Amino acid sequence: MSEHQTAEVDDDNVVDLLDVEECGKAGRKPPKARRYRIRIDKERYVVEVPEMTGRALLVLAGKTPPEQFTISQKLRGGQTETIGLDDVADFTRRGVERFMTLPLDQTEG
Repeated sequence: MSEHQTAEVDDDNVVDLLDVEECGKAGRKPPKARRYRIRIDKERYVVEVPEMTGRALLVLAGKTPPEQFTISQKLRGGQTETIGLDDVADFTRRGVERFMTLPLDQTEG
């Protein structure tokens, strides 16, 4: 285990803290965990759920109102997928590395 992944595993083979980016870069299927360390842009966050909506990820990253931003996930190999506000990002999916946000273009009105 690396410095980013806690080695403590309980009787149900659940890891205490899983670094999603590290696991994704290694191409491993993430094990069940109590907490997940995710990266949104340059910041890292620890969450206690295995999945979140695009809206919840944007709010967590301080991108409010979330309707003015887009979020995508970077997968192993450089592929990216856009996550809609109500779409679910699954931290236990193989290959998920990190999340990136962009402000939506504002038009003068």
